[in-house]
Amino acid sequence: MCGIAGWLNFDRSPVSPVILEKMAEMIRHRGPDGQGIYCDHNLGLAHRRLAIIDLTDGGRQPMATPDGRYVMVYNGEVYNFQELRIELQALGRFFHSRSDSEVALAAFAQWGPACVKRFNGMFALAIWDKVERRLFLARDRYGIKPLYYLKQDKRLLFGSEIKAFLAHNDYKPALDHKALLEYFTFQNLLTNRSLFADVRILEPGTFLLIEDGGSILQERYWDFDFREPAQPLTDEEYREELDRLLHAAVSRQLISDVPVHSYLSGGMDSGTLTALAAREKPYIKTFTVGFDLSSASGVELAYDERQSAERMSYVFKTEHYEMVLKAGDMERCMKDLVWHLEDPRVGQSYPNFYAAKLASRFGKVVLAGTGGDELFGGYPWRYYRAAVNAGFEDYIDKYYAFWSRLIDNSTLKKIFSPIAGDVKDVWTRDIMRDVFASKDDLSGPEDYVNHSLYFEGKTFLHGLLVVEDKLSMAHSLESRVPFLDNNLVDFAMKLPVRLKLGNLEKVVRANENDLSKYYDFPNDGKLLLRQVMGRYIPQDVAEGRKQGFSAPDASWFRGESIDYVRETLLKPSARIYEYLDYDAVKTSIEEHLNGRVNRRLFIWSLLNLETWLDLFREGRS
Repeated sequence: MCGIAGWLNFDRSPVSPVILEKMAEMIRHRGPDGQGIYCDHNLGLAHRRLAIIDLTDGGRQPMATPDGRYVMVYNGEVYNFQELRIELQALGRFFHSRSDSEVALAAFAQWGPACVKRFNGMFALAIWDKVERRLFLARDRYGIKPLYYLKQDKRLLFGSEIKAFLAHNDYKPALDHKALLEYFTFQNLLTNRSLFADVRILEPGTFLLIEDGGSILQERYWDFDFREPAQPLTDEEYREELDRLLHAAVSRQLISDVPVHSYLSGGMDSGTLTALAAREKPYIKTFTVGFDLSSASGVELAYDERQSAERMSYVFKTEHYEMVLKAGDMERCMKDLVWHLEDPRVGQSYPNFYAAKLASRFGKVVLAGTGGDELFGGYPWRYYRAAVNAGFEDYIDKYYAFWSRLIDNSTLKKIFSPIAGDVKDVWTRDIMRDVFASKDDLSGPEDYVNHSLYFEGKTFLHGLLVVEDKLSMAHSLESRVPFLDNNLVDFAMKLPVRLKLGNLEKVVRANENDLSKYYDFPNDGKLLLRQVMGRYIPQDVAEGRKQGFSAPDASWFRGESIDYVRETLLKPSARIYEYLDYDAVKTSIEEHLNGRVNRRLFIWSLLNLETWLDLFREGRS
């Protein structure tokens, strides 16, 4: 796990090693164990190392092939590197280290860009071909590791984090108004935009081939494909295969030359990983973040899962650590959080920041449960809203109404009136529609559910992964996600919907007026996963309701944090009002503060934007 950066000058002017070192220093937190740079006239590569596998100098980067033709900087872990190494040795390749980095580089030398189809893991990498004068940039299937790029007239900049670009003399950050509208519709970015004008994130499952003259070829080498199986197995065969794949995924991701620990939230996904990991690594350390609920109300009273986590820690015999967040902790970390996150995505992510901070005190690697819900149908109240439709466009209308998470379209138009001319051609419904690779073959509710799973894998899961990476690496912590093992994902995509959702037939038969009872938090979803995990975790946890990782901010924004909200957002001089209408924003905030509407996500996004403008606006760094 590391950080990478670099640039290629299309006018063939030489790169500056001094600037390369500055770019590496901007992402030092991603790799405090070492730094390296490489220059080949108009191409420069920079690397920061977090040593996990092969702690010797054999794992240092930039790394070159024995003949010197290919030079690589790489961030991530290829968990099947040992099998690939054996295959490459049989083809005549020799290795001088025990690192997966050397295997990834040799795989490219052997198979070219197609090598990424063989990788089971998480990665973002850059490989320079000195002979062809061509740069190869690639990102893993699901987008676990980020990679950003900026194409200018004379150069291309790239890096694990956008802040690396701030070290380059010719880069001046500016806000992308169209991306801002997209973010305030979905609290996420569904396109490859970022809040930084002209900066793009390389899409998951995609690679770029960049000639040093400036031409760029982009290719998608993998995509999600959720569909009903043509020849389904028996339920028992599905159970046994899922059990086998889960064990294999966890075992594969425990490979490390440093200790591996685990988050333990109290729910099924992290509990599952901890249960299986503890069988191979006795007395592993586990980490939970809870919340002070003394001023919480309503559904927020269930947000603290420490009691369940403590119980599972006892069962699995882990060395357990906890942190309790209180009102005010968000304000304390906000500048650090936004600096490291830089590309805001889904949810109120500061609890993740503190969870990573806690885990980083005890090691470099932690297992996280991200992906279990998105693969196995963990959000049934979402899918049921769009399970019965008159066609694809009707489906988009329904799902778009649900995924407009922050404010409705009419309010959005008022709020964005100061920059209306800049965003007049942005149609966020079309942005959502364009996510889908296929718009045909929708003959029944199962097809629409699989479309919803596809959409969430491409967007919501991707947002979660960007947050997971940025906030763990802020603390020099590698976060591994075993649910996104290739074999496990391939299995989940072909799993019948009936083994994910239990109430689908009832929803299909229900009268439109009766559907609301399925829109809450039914004890539904992940049916097959619940059955298998009931073998390893307490039964009541395996059968429990889905609980998100969220603080009671709805109450805190009206209570202990109300002064912070007012002082930051309700002063006319706030930076956000260069782009947003003050009166429209104030009205929406006051609706929350007065208890009429829960707008905690909107308020969080405004606080995030105000801090982002303070840190990154044009002319500042």
